Amino acid sequence: MEKKISFIHAADLHLDSPFKGLSDINDTLFQEVRKSTFKALDNLVKTAIRKEVDFVLLVGDLFDNEKQSLKAQISLRNAFEELQRHHIEVYLSYGNHDYIKGNIYPITYPENVHIFNDEQVHSLIFNKEDTPLAAIYGFSYENRAVTSKKVYEYKKIDRDIPFHIGTLHGSLESNTEHDTYAPFQLTELINKDFDYWALGHIHKREILKEHPFIIYPGNTQGRNRKETGEKGCYYVELSEGNHSVEFIALQAIEYNQMTVNISNCETIHQVEQAITEEIRNLNPMVPQLLDVTLQSKKTNIIAWKSDHLLEDIIEIINERFQTQNNWIHIFRTSIQETRTLEDSTLMGEHFIKELLDNVEEFPIQEHVSDLFHHKQARVYHDSLSIEEEEQIKQEAHQLIVHELLKE
Repeated sequence: MEKKISFIHAADLHLDSPFKGLSDINDTLFQEVRKSTFKALDNLVKTAIRKEVDFVLLVGDLFDNEKQSLKAQISLRNAFEELQRHHIEVYLSYGNHDYIKGNIYPITYPENVHIFNDEQVHSLIFNKEDTPLAAIYGFSYENRAVTSKKVYEYKKIDRDIPFHIGTLHGSLESNTEHDTYAPFQLTELINKDFDYWALGHIHKREILKEHPFIIYPGNTQGRNRKETGEKGCYYVELSEGNHSVEFIALQAIEYNQMTVNISNCETIHQVEQAITEEIRNLNPMVPQLLDVTLQSKKTNIIAWKSDHLLEDIIEIINERFQTQNNWIHIFRTSIQETRTLEDSTLMGEHFIKELLDNVEEFPIQEHVSDLFHHKQARVYHDSLSIEEEEQIKQEAHQLIVHELLKE
């Protein structure tokens, strides 16, 4: 009989994520957003049961931070108990967000849960009907950062075992967009001659290679405007003759981006109609948090923003769409004015050029540091990110351009 196994590969559940940047959303919707990582976990469990998998791999950052809430721990334990009732094993590791030594109140999980409980790579064996079918290799972060090349520690054990699966919460050495933990090169994983590499840490899903499969499943629930679109896990089947994978969406709420061209809008009411029409075309499968960019060749868009008219129509639109089952909420609006100061003769004036140069070089952090160090204010605000600083400068630039060109 042909030997085969099936499993779910997921990572970066980030249970109890705080979901920052949604200050204008009403309490009812925000509570639904806060529960979304838990709902994604429920969807994962239901998927594993429906697919009748042999086991589930969870590759790091199950929790959003090392000091896990009791709610998050119990929710995960309940999920594991449900999997146990369906005879599904779980193999898990902890990552840089939920590293072992940061958790001073660990919880006991049921017997179907097998944990890589230290920073040394070792193997766990999956048996089916008393026959070893898979050797699963991995490690957990004991501290917040693992910077060494853990890939060197992965070594095949008993070659009579049909399938060898590596789990690794880390990043490609060439990846400069994220903190580089447990770095590896693709060729180093390939040379290990494993059947599958289950990766974690990077929240954007990607199949790095197909022979063997080396996969980032991404996180199970988007948590900010950079984590757009479907989020979920991979359903994997390994057999002696064939290996196959299938992405399955798990997200309870979806972050998405939308661009609306309002160049033909002469009034703010036409802007409302244009945005509403675009939203009605969405037909989403789950609730949506939208990051909307408004494009226009006219400078009236800046005036509408300055007079808080855009803010008013966004509030009206949100009220209209928040009562439907798959509700839609615009949580962020930015403008993109396609007419620029460079199109005018004003750019030749030394004063104007110097003014805009000063905007680019303006030290924003110096002027807002008192706010973020204020004992009460800092509870509600994080320090500005580089991206937020650039957004402030861009809006200042747009306002200056508008004031100079409106004559």
